[in-house]
Amino acid sequence: MTEQTNRQRRSADGITAPLRYTVFRRIWLASLLSNLGLLIQGVGAAWAMTQMAASADKVALVQTALMLPIMLISMPAGAIADMYDRRIVTLVALMIALTGASALTVLAGLKLIAPESLLAFCFVVGSGNALFGPAWQSSVSEQVPPDALPSAVALNGISYNIARSFGPAVGGVIVAAAGAVAAFACNALLYLPLLVVLLLWRRTTEPSRLPREKLNRAMVSGFRYITNSPPIKIVLLRTLVMGLIGGAVMALMPLVARDLLHGGAQTYGIMLGAFGMGAVVGALNIHELRKRMSGEAAIRACTISMAFAMAALALSTEPVLTAAALVLAGAVWMAAVALFNIGVQLSAPRWVAGRSLAAFQASISGGIAIGAWGWGHLTDYAGVEVALLTAAGLMLVSPLLGLWLAMPRVGARNEDADVLADPEVKLSLTGRSGPLVVEIEYRVAQENARAFHNVMQDVQLSRQRNGAYGWSIARDIADPELWTERYHCPTWFDYLRQRNRSTQSERALHQQAIDFHIGPEPVRIRRMLERPFGSVRWKEETPDRASAEVLPVVATAAGSST
Repeated sequence: MTEQTNRQRRSADGITAPLRYTVFRRIWLASLLSNLGLLIQGVGAAWAMTQMAASADKVALVQTALMLPIMLISMPAGAIADMYDRRIVTLVALMIALTGASALTVLAGLKLIAPESLLAFCFVVGSGNALFGPAWQSSVSEQVPPDALPSAVALNGISYNIARSFGPAVGGVIVAAAGAVAAFACNALLYLPLLVVLLLWRRTTEPSRLPREKLNRAMVSGFRYITNSPPIKIVLLRTLVMGLIGGAVMALMPLVARDLLHGGAQTYGIMLGAFGMGAVVGALNIHELRKRMSGEAAIRACTISMAFAMAALALSTEPVLTAAALVLAGAVWMAAVALFNIGVQLSAPRWVAGRSLAAFQASISGGIAIGAWGWGHLTDYAGVEVALLTAAGLMLVSPLLGLWLAMPRVGARNEDADVLADPEVKLSLTGRSGPLVVEIEYRVAQENARAFHNVMQDVQLSRQRNGAYGWSIARDIADPELWTERYHCPTWFDYLRQRNRSTQSERALHQQAIDFHIGPEPVRIRRMLERPFGSVRWKEETPDRASAEVLPVVATAAGSST
C-alpha cells in the first residue's frame, strides 16, 4: 500500500473528515445551534418545575416528557424516514418542535404555565425531535461517503455534547437573569438556522420503480428486519439496559444540584456542562477506542467507569468533585452510546436504516424515560444518595450481560447490492397478486449435508428479515441429496422488494448455499402463485380486468438469484 493511500485512509478515518463535505458541515453547524437551544430549554423547564413542584418525581418527569415520545413514535418515525424524502420529514419535524417551543414561550410569558402544561409542551417538543431523529441520522449516509460514516456518527454526538457543555451553563445564566421564559424563547429562535439549511439542501434521490409501502406494512417490515437480525437485537437490548440504569444521572441531576450541592439554576447548568464536556472528550476518542478494543471490551470499560462515577456523584458534597465525576460519566456515557449507534448504522442496509435507527432511539430514550420515572420514585422514598448508589451497583454488574449477549463485531457498512433483473413471467400479474411461493431445489452431496444445513439457517434469517415468511427446508427421504427450500411472500410487489433488499454479504451467503449444489443442472427455482383463481377468468368472454395493472417485467430469468 502506498504512502498516499495510507494518508487517504487516515484522513477518511479522522474525526474531522466529514466536515470536508459542505452539506454535512452546514447541517452539523446548524444542528449544533439547535441542540444548544434545546438544552437551554431543558434547563429552563427543569428549573421551572423545581419552583412549581416540590416532589422529585415531578422534576424527573420533565426528562420523561422529553424522551418518552421518542420511544412511542420512533418506529412510525423511522418508517416515514425510509418511505418519504428525508429532507421533507426533517422540516416537518422541526416545525412541530418549533410550534411546541413557541407555544410554551407565549404561555410562560403570560404566566399561564402549570406543571401539567409544562410537561405537555415538553412532550410536543419531544415529539418533533422523535420524528426528526431517524430521518436526520439516516440521511448522514447520504451526506458523506461510507468510509467517513463512523466519524460522522461520532461528530453528531459531539454536536449534541458541545451544546451540552455550554448550553446548560448558558441556560443557567439565562434562567437566573431573565427567567425560564427567556430560555424557552432562545430554543424557539435557535431552530431557525437548521430550518434554513435544510431548505437549501438539494437532496438527490433515485426514485424506486416500485410504489412505497403503506405505513403499517413499512413498520412491520422494520420490525421483521430487526427481529431477524441477531446483531441489531443484541445492540438494542444492551442500549436499553444502559438507558434504564444510566438515565439516573440525567434525571436526578437537578436534585443533585439542589439537595446535595445546595445550589441554584446556575449550579445545575454548570453540572450539566461538566457532563457535556466529558461527553465531547468521549466522542473525540471513539476512533481510538474502536481501534484498540473490541466492542464488548469497550462497553465493559465504559459501564464499569460509569458505575464509579455515579457512586462518586452520590457521595460528593463538593461542586468540584461532583463536576469531575460528571466529566467521567459524560465521557463513558457518550462513548458507549456512540458505539451502540455505530453498531446499528453499520449493520442496517439503506432501505431500513431509518427504522433501525428509530429502534435504537426507542431503546436509549425509552430506557432513559422509564428509568427516570423509576429513579424519581426511588428518590422520593429513599433519597438522592440511595438512588444513585443503587444505580451505580446495577451499572457495575451490567457487563455480565456480555456473557450471554456479547457485542457483535462491526466492520464496514454492509452496502446494498445491485438490482436484480426481474424473473421470467408469462402469467398476468398485478402488484397485489399473491401470495407468492418460492421453491429452490438444491442437490447436495451427503457428506456436506450438515454444513449445508448450517448455512441454510443463516439463509433463513436473510430471507425473513427482507420480507419472506413461512420459510422451511426439507430433504427428500427417497433421494437424500435433494433439498428443497420454500418460503412465501405476501404479494408480487413484496416478492420484488424481497429480492432486491439483499445486501452484498447476503448475496454472498446465498451464493455460498448455491455452491453446495452438485450435478450438471443448475439450482432449480419455482415461483408460484398460491391463489391462482385471481389470475383465471371465470368465462372465456370475461374481460381481463388485471391487464391494465400488470407490471412491466423483463422476460429474462435472473440467473441463480431467487
